[in-house]
Amino acid sequence: MTATVDGGFVGTVAYYDRYRLAYPDRLIARVAHLAALKPGDAVLDLGCGTGMLAMAFARAGMAVTAMDPEPEMLAAARRAAQVSGLTITFLQGGSQDLAPHLGPFRLAVMGRAFHWMDRAATLSRLEQIVTPAGGVVLFHDAHPPVEENGWFKILCAMQANYRRDRKGGHKRYEPFLFASGFSQIESLSVTIRQPLTVDDIVGRAFSMSASSPQRLGAAREEFAAALSAALRDRSPDGKFTEVAELVAVLARRPDDKNYLDKK
Repeated sequence: MTATVDGGFVGTVAYYDRYRLAYPDRLIARVAHLAALKPGDAVLDLGCGTGMLAMAFARAGMAVTAMDPEPEMLAAARRAAQVSGLTITFLQGGSQDLAPHLGPFRLAVMGRAFHWMDRAATLSRLEQIVTPAGGVVLFHDAHPPVEENGWFKILCAMQANYRRDRKGGHKRYEPFLFASGFSQIESLSVTIRQPLTVDDIVGRAFSMSASSPQRLGAAREEFAAALSAALRDRSPDGKFTEVAELVAVLARRPDDKNYLDKK
């Protein structure tokens, strides 16, 4: 995902591509199965960022269109697709640029991007370009409150100390989905466990809007040093373990023929 809000993701491309959690292929396969996708079906990756989801669905055999408003992110996605030998159509633009001529799509997917958009308006526009039997999939990740994720609490606390704004967290997806045509909701998830180093966690921090290099500005090195010190206080050898849940929320139109006929 990406965003242009307050320049939150400007300058994060290298960090995002290297340090952000990727979506496991087995999660993509489960989504494709539940959504009854077939090879060649059209998929829109809205807010594609560096192309993680776009490439995952392209590897699964889908005809993917990847769209993002940030030129730097879009260029990185194009390069990644070329290196991987994947054919993907790239468009510069955001949710406000969705228009009927872009579709139809069997599925529209968003990875860590929906909360940056005008959610109600975005879903309304997607209703015009997603096929009646299609749907919308919202991807995100979460860190369960297990002992191994103590490093994540340290990261969140450090970000809170350096935030210039005090806005709350992400709002839940469900109210927006229930108010839209995509009100039949199902969730899928895959939980992973992997090693991390201090450098990995600092890189992850720089990939996030709350602590991007652009947002931190002159405090960037101070932030990195403070975070590294706090992490080493917890684990002097600089080794950590991450337990993360990668989640896909699939929303489709209700199984109501009368409803579908009206569409």
